[in-house]
Amino acid sequence: MDIVIATTNLGKLKEYREMLEKYSVNCLSLKDISFDMEIIEDGNTFKENSYIKAKAISDYTNLPVIADDSGLSVDALGGLPGIYSARFSGLEHNDKANRLKLIDELHKLNLSESKAHFTCAITYINNGEVIQTEGYVYGKVIDKEIGSNGFGYDSMFIPDGYNTTVGEIDEDSKNNISHRHNALIKLIEVLFK
Repeated sequence: MDIVIATTNLGKLKEYREMLEKYSVNCLSLKDISFDMEIIEDGNTFKENSYIKAKAISDYTNLPVIADDSGLSVDALGGLPGIYSARFSGLEHNDKANRLKLIDELHKLNLSESKAHFTCAITYINNGEVIQTEGYVYGKVIDKEIGSNGFGYDSMFIPDGYNTTVGEIDEDSKNNISHRHNALIKLIEVLFK
């Protein structure tokens, strides 16, 4: 069974492939189906944005599609950056600039850390059928970067039950606790029950 994964991120595609291979799923990237149109994610929630992506790609291909949207929500910032996580510092999608802005926002509140969580919303579309799931990982953000594994805010996020940032955790361990993993497990339970 072929499923299009709505990403050009090779790390994300690898994670999906590893989790879905035992179900005889062949994960295709957007490049594999020659999809290169820009999708405007203008929803108000992670679920809405994942649906927008999945629907646009589903309209392009007759294959099943999985799209996700994810981000970091910081309690002290009222849930920001949230759906704006990838462009928190501006439209250039610069991970380093986003982390520096987060540190600056914490410092404006005289904080060195705050409770936070990652959210991942997944939308699966196949022949008009729509399934949506969400996964979370809870912990806290700190006002410094530690570790070089991962991307985004990983080097600033310490999951509950850990004393190291996600940026210090090996890839397999990270994938087993990630918000994307948790959302995908819920989708697998529905698709392959």
